[in-house]
Amino acid sequence: MDAIRQCVLGCLPVPAVTMAGALSAADDHDGEDHISALPDELLREVVSRLPIKDAARTAALSPRWRRVWRSTPLVLYDAHLFPSSGEDARVAAIRRILAGHPWPLRTVHLVHCFLGVHERDLDLDEWSRLLAAGDVQDLVFISQPPMPLPADILRCAELRRLYLGFWEFPDTRSLPDGAGAFPRLRELVLLNTRIEDRDLDNMLATSPELETLGLVVSYGLPEVVRIRGKKLQCVLFWVSMAVELALVDAPCLERLIMWHTCSPVFDESDDEPRMRVRITCAPELKVLGYLELGAHELQIEHTVIKADTKLSPSSMVPSVKILALVVNFSVSTEVRMLASVLRCFPNIETLHVESTIADKPTGEHYAEFFEELSPIECVWNHIKKMVLHNFRGDISEIAFLKFITQRANELQKLILVLPGEALLEAGQDLVGALAILLLASKACTVLLAGPIVERGWNFHRASDLSIGDPFLLEHEQELFCLIKKGELIV
Repeated sequence: MDAIRQCVLGCLPVPAVTMAGALSAADDHDGEDHISALPDELLREVVSRLPIKDAARTAALSPRWRRVWRSTPLVLYDAHLFPSSGEDARVAAIRRILAGHPWPLRTVHLVHCFLGVHERDLDLDEWSRLLAAGDVQDLVFISQPPMPLPADILRCAELRRLYLGFWEFPDTRSLPDGAGAFPRLRELVLLNTRIEDRDLDNMLATSPELETLGLVVSYGLPEVVRIRGKKLQCVLFWVSMAVELALVDAPCLERLIMWHTCSPVFDESDDEPRMRVRITCAPELKVLGYLELGAHELQIEHTVIKADTKLSPSSMVPSVKILALVVNFSVSTEVRMLASVLRCFPNIETLHVESTIADKPTGEHYAEFFEELSPIECVWNHIKKMVLHNFRGDISEIAFLKFITQRANELQKLILVLPGEALLEAGQDLVGALAILLLASKACTVLLAGPIVERGWNFHRASDLSIGDPFLLEHEQELFCLIKKGELIV
């Protein structure tokens, strides 16, 4: 499986139907069939929660079960169709089910049928018409290789959730009548799908109920991502490129997550790519990251943030409570940008910093820069927790920690996440020096963690609004305490 497809599949929603369960209609005590005694409404609910093969087999039980099956809103996951029989059997089964089931569609996930391989045999337009006519609510539609998306897919006006992967989005200016309006759509995720700027703008404009937007493995199209939506709460830009990502009009947006993102265009002045992250209207934005100081250029309203920018209230975002940054402490421009960026978010309560300093020291350190900063310049009275990810003990990292702990008067917990076991085993001198520097933090508890666990950080966690801090992974299980309330523990 290639890396792009693996990334796309890892972002798909978890199926609501499982093949791991077992169903029995017989009671262990009297052998009587109690399930068949249930009213039809409940039986339809039972059938809709079965894998599609098992659901269809219930039609053979009796005429009544046949009526139940035919009147049950369809729940189809192609992964449940003859997984050992190959693509041809699966595609043929999908044809029969979509054409032969008379009841409206509820959930259709077509992920494993590789439509491009069968484009000579498969009437893709017919599938699209059936999906639109069936009032599908939850659609995951993946193709490979990339193909033009049939415009009829954009007639599915009952959609609540739509995932499209490996498609070329149609020109919305020439859509047929009735296509391209989604009055009930709440979640839209485009995965390695090429879409022009104007077409993404149109999708956002015609989806008034949209709450979650995701762009995954998007390489240059759309070129400029303009975020608009009166009910939009969460935006994810995941392993993607854009010239600009702009929060233009998002009054309810709470979370902007960027992961491995950059610009496809190089800045001629310094030969380094910069993706502009522009915040214009997002008054409820609480969670922001990862801002990569080496790959992103931050703009707030009309102010582009530089190392020497004099900030005003209009160039600050006071709503942000959780901020995540990526910083290379061995690059002077990034170190100098760090303080300026932090000043843009005066009410941070949790700060995550991922250090990308090289494994081998470069001989250049910028610890003295932090000593030059006046305490008056950086007032961080609200920071209660800070996590330094990938901490290697570089002198610039330690200077930054000292700088933060001496100025963040409300700091209660500092977590240092080590990159591996080796540093933990060989780091006695480092631990001692670090402890001396951080004892001045008084009430702050300092914890060492590591190594980093991958299972905690993924697309699903990032988009889950019930998780207060999506950047805090499952480190607590592996922590030990270095300092507790000003007292050295180890």
